[in-house]
Amino acid sequence: MAQSENAEARRRSLKPLRQVFPYIRSYRGLVIGALISLVMAAVTTLALPLAVRRLIDQGFSHANTTFVSNYFAMLMGMAALLALASAARYYFVITLGERVVSDLRRDVFSHLTTLSPVFFDRIQSGEIISRLAADTTQIKSAVGATASVALRNLILGFGALAMMVITSPKLSGLVVGAIPLVVIPLIAFGRSVRQRSRAAQDMLATANAYAGEQISAIRTLQSFTNEDLVTSRFHAAVETAFKAARSSVLARALLTFVAIFIVFSSVVAVLWFGSRDVLTGAISPGTLGQFLLYSVFAAGALGALSEVWGELAQAAGAAERLTELLAAEAEIRSPANPTPLPVPARGALAFENVSFAYPASPDRTVLHELSFTVQPGETIAIVGPSGAGKSTLFALLQRFYDVNHGAIFMDGTDLREADLQALRARMSIVPQDVTIFASSVRDNIAFGRPRASEAEIRAAAQAAQAEEFILKLERGYDTQVGERGVTLSGGQRQRLAIARTILRNAPVLLLDEATSALDAASEMLVQDALSGLMQTRTTLVIAHRLATVLQADRILVMDEGRIVEEGDHRSLVAKGGLYAELAHLQFKAGILEPVS
Repeated sequence: MAQSENAEARRRSLKPLRQVFPYIRSYRGLVIGALISLVMAAVTTLALPLAVRRLIDQGFSHANTTFVSNYFAMLMGMAALLALASAARYYFVITLGERVVSDLRRDVFSHLTTLSPVFFDRIQSGEIISRLAADTTQIKSAVGATASVALRNLILGFGALAMMVITSPKLSGLVVGAIPLVVIPLIAFGRSVRQRSRAAQDMLATANAYAGEQISAIRTLQSFTNEDLVTSRFHAAVETAFKAARSSVLARALLTFVAIFIVFSSVVAVLWFGSRDVLTGAISPGTLGQFLLYSVFAAGALGALSEVWGELAQAAGAAERLTELLAAEAEIRSPANPTPLPVPARGALAFENVSFAYPASPDRTVLHELSFTVQPGETIAIVGPSGAGKSTLFALLQRFYDVNHGAIFMDGTDLREADLQALRARMSIVPQDVTIFASSVRDNIAFGRPRASEAEIRAAAQAAQAEEFILKLERGYDTQVGERGVTLSGGQRQRLAIARTILRNAPVLLLDEATSALDAASEMLVQDALSGLMQTRTTLVIAHRLATVLQADRILVMDEGRIVEEGDHRSLVAKGGLYAELAHLQFKAGILEPVS
């Protein structure tokens, strides 16, 4: 029972909202504008019944029709002032909420791109997107509306309660009759507001879709060291969503002005009708409008306050979840004083007694005291049954994870001592599951090196045997390929990935089953592209299909996290071990030619 109460207390606590204050302080102009508008609206609202009382006491009592007419004109001016202050308050606070949540989304996404794959192994991308979208929307509601409504109704509620009096039933009936005058403008303006709100949501959906795509491809993003690139693009998308939302806010501010102006103009009209009863002695002067308005203010304010706390509690929960994301630290990061990698890069690699288990399964060792070296410019093929630990080697080389024991070196430098960006900039990968982004062909190739010229992009496409099919597309290099490249074949996606890798021009090339899912014709084109790419680089090739590794300088055969055989194709077949068994199986399947 105590635990349940504590959990409920935490849920209802508003302390996590403090994390939003630094973002709010960044926009003091909007905050000051909102506070001034808030105070002006509250003071004008509370002054209105007093003005009505003075009107009755001084105007009606002396039957001064000129005074009464002038005072009604003044009351209309006060109504206009109140409507203007309320509209301004709405604009400032909602714009502040949109601005704060845009910055918050930007910072959360930017931070996410720096987190290690270990973090994404533990949390589902859908949950991250939910926090990035739904939770920030809750905070936007709190910053942009709920807090302002709470403060405004506190002022109005306590002020009205202190001065509230019994109202006239007759005048209350007239107020109810004025409701259609408010509903009609709401209907008239509502369509425009809904359309602008829909446009704002569509823009935000586009930004969230881009974020989801990049998060799901976090390894590719980090492999190509494009954290800053995708963050800037996401920032641009969020800015577009903010501008669309601001247009919607402006329309709703105008609607607020019209609605409030009509409401209080209706009240003035009700008082005008009531003033006739005062002149005839039907009701007492001085209590006519003041009591009526204060009772309405009090009821409305107290009713609104009952809903505000729940909304703020929900926003506090959202702030807590976002704070958890911002507080998450990358398990893998650059050292405080990184060791510079040698220049120029040579591409020498060395594994020394490496043992490793994934953090999600610490009791299952994937690599066991693994040791081997790769000379600059050498092509090493890594083969073995599924689960042997081949792909794990690539994850460790790119330092997505750190080894549990031993060390990995690039050009004589321990990977853990090097700057992450500098390390990954020296490697390029063609993965088995190619990542193609929902963008143009040109953008997908340029992801390898975003500042590349048009000529360099085309040269990379030509070298990857890709330009032939690109030029046949409807818009050539400007063709949009759809999410994950759904409009392209498997071979076309592979060749775009190779073009991206060629453009990157990194000294170390990692090929992970780059042709495993291709038909014979596509595989021949991809192999031609890979052959040219491998000539001047240190290359590690993972393959189940042994036909792709026959030309390697050396072949490492892995089984259960260990290197069990090493040599070239002929020598390994002659040994009659695991490699010979794999080769025999593929010879029977017609994948390999018999060895003479």
